[in-house]
Amino acid sequence: MSSQFPFGFTPGDGGGDPEKGPLGPFGGAAPFFAELEKLLSWQGGPVNWELARQVAARTVGSDDPAITAADEENVAGALRIADIWLDPVTSLPAGGSTARAWSRQQWIEATLPVWRTLCDPVATKVVEAMRAGLSGGLAQLGGAEGLPPEVAAALPPGLDLGQLMAAGGPVVEMMNRVGGMLFGAQVGQAIGTLAGEVVSSTEIGLPLAPVGTAALLPANVAAFGEGLGIEAEEVRIYLALREATATRLFAHVPWLRAHLLGTVEEYARGITVDQEALGQVMRMVDPTMITDPEKLSEALGEDVFADATTPEQEAALGRLEVALALVEGWVDHVTDIAASEHLPAAARLREMVRRRRAEGGPAEQTFATLVGLSLRPRRLREAAALWEALRVARGSDGRDAVWGHPDLLPSADDLANPEGFVSGATASLLDPIAEIEKLRDTPPNEGPDEPDPDASA
Repeated sequence: MSSQFPFGFTPGDGGGDPEKGPLGPFGGAAPFFAELEKLLSWQGGPVNWELARQVAARTVGSDDPAITAADEENVAGALRIADIWLDPVTSLPAGGSTARAWSRQQWIEATLPVWRTLCDPVATKVVEAMRAGLSGGLAQLGGAEGLPPEVAAALPPGLDLGQLMAAGGPVVEMMNRVGGMLFGAQVGQAIGTLAGEVVSSTEIGLPLAPVGTAALLPANVAAFGEGLGIEAEEVRIYLALREATATRLFAHVPWLRAHLLGTVEEYARGITVDQEALGQVMRMVDPTMITDPEKLSEALGEDVFADATTPEQEAALGRLEVALALVEGWVDHVTDIAASEHLPAAARLREMVRRRRAEGGPAEQTFATLVGLSLRPRRLREAAALWEALRVARGSDGRDAVWGHPDLLPSADDLANPEGFVSGATASLLDPIAEIEKLRDTPPNEGPDEPDPDASA
């Protein structure tokens, strides 16, 4: 194992028996410790993303049809139609230069970079708290008597866990890796579950695909349409409309991605872990679960990661909820305008999508698990109503101009009173287009005027 591990956790320390293999004192506990060594070798950040990838892939399993040439052609055709229908109803131009049909495994691989950006800030704080909890628990044990027999038997005789944890350095590094492994199992389980449900790259309200890519998952699109009595092509085009609409928004509102992810990071700064709940989990977890991430994730549950939030975190979560609702509401609203002119079942499909949210769809489950946010369906309907009110009052250009700057976005109060926002009674800005023009035309501040030297003459 790596030389960063402390005495008793390295191949050469502790007088290991060569006949037991390269793990020295742990050789008799192989393959458990051999697998543990692999898991603890991760050095790529607060989350063990290699483990997360493996857990996600294992969660999907073999139920993942391969993408065919016909799938690629059908998805590309649906997205082309979507862009043609969207051009008259929004001022934002097409945003997806690449159309892709993804299998569930391909969705996992393509979206992992954004998941990493989203989860690492939260995971950093969670892993710190988990390390403290694990370290404290081991230190209280003193010797190996309190450990499960299979682990205690593998430790060097006379090892004092209290002294080991007080050593710091390599021990802290190992605890970080254990925490990253536990969080990686949790994240991987969530991503794998999502891969079996989402129909596109933007369904959860975030731009998960590479820039310029619009993607559908044919297997999940087919599952979405089962039992509806609607032609498969109509279902595919409707979902392509939603994907193309969201892709336009994220492609042409450059600050939006950073705004969403930055709010998650702001929340993460104050995150804490319920140490008592963590201690209970660690006492219940069989050590062999460490090599079975699904069981480990199930044992951890959500309670360990969803401690009570501070007022600052509540405010950050509120801003994130509103921003996600505005994104989803705009996509819902614009898609409905385009679809209702061409698709007979547009209203039914719109209600089906909304019902997925109300029943706890992919977005709500993911954010509840990873950052403690429940995306309430009523916010989505309120946001869609606000965008419609803006369109009626100002046209599609005036509606879309609100995305010109984050300060122009409606607040939570505005969602509850869209007429007030449109009229300016509750909004700080009476006319988004006029405000954007002001921002563009206002010259930079040149500082205070220099005194006139002739004035004192």
